[in-house]
Amino acid sequence: MENLSVIITFVAYLAFMLAIGSHFYRKNESLSDYLLGDRQLNKWVAAMSAQASDMSGWLLLGLPGYAYLQGLEASWIALGLAAGTYLNWRFVARRLRRYTELAGNAITLPDYFANRFHDTGRLLRTLSALFILVFFLIYTASGFVAGAKLFESVFGLPYRSALLIGVVVIISYTALGGFMAVSWTDFFQGIIMFFAIIAVPLLAIHATGGFAETTTRLQAVNTGYLNLFTDAQGQPLAAIPILSLMAWGLGYFGQPHILARFMAVRSPAEIKPARRIAMAWVLISLACALLVGMLGRICLPETLAGGDAEKVFMILVDRLTHPILGGILLAAVLAAIMSTADSQLLVTSSALTEDLYRVVVRPHASEKELVWVGRGTVIGVAAIACAIALKPDSSVPELVAYAWAGFGATFGPLVILSLYWKRMTRNGAIAGIVGGGITVLIWKQLEGGLFDLYEIIPGFLVSVLLIVVASLLGKKPDPAVEAEFENAA
Repeated sequence: MENLSVIITFVAYLAFMLAIGSHFYRKNESLSDYLLGDRQLNKWVAAMSAQASDMSGWLLLGLPGYAYLQGLEASWIALGLAAGTYLNWRFVARRLRRYTELAGNAITLPDYFANRFHDTGRLLRTLSALFILVFFLIYTASGFVAGAKLFESVFGLPYRSALLIGVVVIISYTALGGFMAVSWTDFFQGIIMFFAIIAVPLLAIHATGGFAETTTRLQAVNTGYLNLFTDAQGQPLAAIPILSLMAWGLGYFGQPHILARFMAVRSPAEIKPARRIAMAWVLISLACALLVGMLGRICLPETLAGGDAEKVFMILVDRLTHPILGGILLAAVLAAIMSTADSQLLVTSSALTEDLYRVVVRPHASEKELVWVGRGTVIGVAAIACAIALKPDSSVPELVAYAWAGFGATFGPLVILSLYWKRMTRNGAIAGIVGGGITVLIWKQLEGGLFDLYEIIPGFLVSVLLIVVASLLGKKPDPAVEAEFENAA
């Protein structure tokens, strides 16, 4: 009976997501409609969809799992993410929204780069699209793994069957409705995630006996559990772990699925109120996610080890709530997973359709043809990501960390400098993309000492250095490029 309540809740939720996809299916008359919603996002949808697609299943699985194992040490990640979110909205969002419209009405990130530097050789656009494909395959796979673990845990399904169910649902409404369907589903998913991540720690504190008893029991876990500057065993944290955790905030400037929301806001004037909405959501959600993990350590009689720690949110829901409420709260995990996976699929599809198919393969393709190619690439990319996710012991945090670093180092410096440095050139952009991306790929394979530093830091620094050096060594940008920059600024 309990399982039936959860099943009914899940089916109702999934039906609602598919209904949104069907609604927007008839509204996609052009590739711009399908990939960017014709820049019609309001401040609420832009803010909530950006943050829901940002946090993904990591907010309800990865971060609570890390906090469960390491205690307050996990706060360094939360601090880095909060700072990165604010800086991205404050210094990138408004200017990127203006510049992408002025630079040939660019509807994808590679499209913006090509138009920003008046690159007619296609190399910059193609490189950008290829790196998006590589890192989003890894990122999307992490979402599929999280979804499979959810269905596996809740319904007792075999891992591969659970994986297939999650993939089919996400493909369905993403391929049908495109960007507006994804953004509006993310809006509702963000609301569900927000209330779920608040409800569970409150229920756990009540079950433990109140705030005073909860604090006493947390302090008794071990000497370092509530110390920001030590690990869970009480050993002092070195500079490299702290820098690595804080460096997650660097990733925001290069995440295509988040930047797409900035590009799609219907007016630059809506950026400021959207930023306030986004920051309120992020600060509260991150704090509660940390609480979920640490409260799980004292509320659960059994000890969760390794990857099982990622299930702490779901286990608490099962132990502390009525089946109907539990079904709603577990649907939040599904919402978190879907809100990122759908965005990633659509951005990858946009890179393949707009930046490779239309530019390289079929320059004269009709808008209707491009929309259908976009739908086809969503399915194709999902199939490849599903194959990557077939390994049952895949770790969600590890996959997310790798892809996050890849995007942050490959595109972050390029986005920031392209918006704020008039002297930047096309060759500088190419050098930054290649240098940042390759540094992440190589650094990830090395271990020990300095190589334990999160790969986003060396990748970001190498990218900035190469952009600056390559730009200064070449000739100045054309006057037309500089004039466009001044207009956008």
